[in-house]
Amino acid sequence: MMRHTPKKKARIGRYLIAEPMLLDQSFNRTVVLLTEHNEEGSVGFVLNKPMDLYIHELVPELPESKFPVFFGGPVQNDSIFYVHTLGDRVADSIHIQGNLYWGGDFEQLKALLHAGVVESHEIRFFMGYSGWSPRQLEGELEESSWVVLEAGSIDPLNDEPETLWKKVLLHLGDDYKIWANAPKDPLLN
Repeated sequence: MMRHTPKKKARIGRYLIAEPMLLDQSFNRTVVLLTEHNEEGSVGFVLNKPMDLYIHELVPELPESKFPVFFGGPVQNDSIFYVHTLGDRVADSIHIQGNLYWGGDFEQLKALLHAGVVESHEIRFFMGYSGWSPRQLEGELEESSWVVLEAGSIDPLNDEPETLWKKVLLHLGDDYKIWANAPKDPLLN
């Protein structure tokens, strides 16, 4: 792993960028949006691992749509979560930063989806989430498993998931350029 002193602390709305040598299959080459971070632990969603599923295939009472489902992380991977820009149109949504929210009243969301008033750039669905127990994430940051990136550096609902990790690495500077172009399996190099 690349050794560095964490420059930024984990905070709600920031992004966790997996270090190039993080080999954990759940987090290898991932970008995670941090949606909760406090003394009880941390919660986030992997932004760049789309699954070969659409939300209506998992929730049959939803209308057929082109809303893909992403792997959000290895915790509660039998549950659906969502990040959106619908704000007060979905009651009980939790503000992350800017116009970005997560969760909220699923019945209201279903009604909006049935009415056809939600666009794909306004919501992203996740199966499971990424979770850390109290102080676990800070320990991983000290071990250089993650780089923290400011909010606003990424458009979490619109950036291309397939190229997001590489895009972010190139943004991080010269120390990361070689990793951005490395094959997924270093043995193939």
